[in-house]
Amino acid sequence: MVQPDAVEAAIQRSIPDAKVTVEDLTGGGDHLQVSVVSVAFQGLSRIRQHQLVYGALQQELASEAIHALALTTATPTDSPSP
Repeated sequence: MVQPDAVEAAIQRSIPDAKVTVEDLTGGGDHLQVSVVSVAFQGLSRIRQHQLVYGALQQELASEAIHALALTTATPTDSPSP
């Protein structure tokens, strides 16, 4: 189990400008929906964007603290306006 704040912090350590949203899908802290918006994704394929986030969460994924991760990534120009 991992806290949403810890997931957000781990991603922001690797991608400092990232706007991160973390939702615990089951209440158990191991099935997460994560959305990351960053200018660092500009010009990168969706696969490469996801690889950057997986790299930031490598320890949590390897230890299975995160069992399932539903991930969306976008650049600020791709993300919908509120």
